[in-house]
Amino acid sequence: MASSLGALAKCIERGMTIALPVDYAGVSMAMTREMIRRGASDLHLVCVPTGGLQVDQLIGAGLVGTVETSAVSLGEAGGAPRFNAAVRDGSIRLKDATCPAIHAGLMAAQKGIPFLPMRGLIGTDLLRHRKDWRVLDNPLADAGDPIVLIPAIKPDVAIFHAPMADRFGNVWIGRRRELAAMAYASTITLVTVERIVEENLLADELTAAGVLPALYIGAVGQAPRGAWPYGLWGEYPPDVAELNRYAQAARTAEGFFRYMAEVGVEAVS
Repeated sequence: MASSLGALAKCIERGMTIALPVDYAGVSMAMTREMIRRGASDLHLVCVPTGGLQVDQLIGAGLVGTVETSAVSLGEAGGAPRFNAAVRDGSIRLKDATCPAIHAGLMAAQKGIPFLPMRGLIGTDLLRHRKDWRVLDNPLADAGDPIVLIPAIKPDVAIFHAPMADRFGNVWIGRRRELAAMAYASTITLVTVERIVEENLLADELTAAGVLPALYIGAVGQAPRGAWPYGLWGEYPPDVAELNRYAQAARTAEGFFRYMAEVGVEAVS
């Protein structure tokens, strides 16, 4: 049985670590608006592996303490204005990363191990800014062989939007396997969907391979067009005009709050 978006948002508490997907993978903008209404603050956002409108709006609403990401932008609409302003004025903590490092941290968490080794970061300046990433010599090598250890990333909550779930709680994510990685690594997963179907998605050979089983799902809420103004694969395209409208409006804090009020969200300044 589907939960209300308000019930899902009540699972988000102050100071939690929240895993959020890249803009093309199924962003739950419906939950973003509900989270802003709820107002749980000092959130640590983990972008998998980059962020966009969702992250920018949560920052603009004053709910974010830390962003761990490879990048935050609005794509063709330009930079993410509230993120950029927050970085400039120091109102959020930025944990800079790379796409492979984010995925490595999540993979370590899902495997139940404290870290995963990587090589591609050797020689980059990221190592000067990420004291939690450790460089040591490969203990299996005969000579010096430096390698970077990426700590496990263990989100409290993963949030995303998908085309459908069934009445048993299974969620169809298709080829978007990063959504599965988020769910495996997180304590609970909250999903909004376009529709809920009666048939068991795991019982159908055509859908089973793309299903995230209910075992990994904490709650499902129905939210038609829940990714808007982003698009959702196989369902509807992004609303480019609306993304551009936001990008223009949110260049100032005043414009941001005015925009949010226009879309029915009273963000507290």
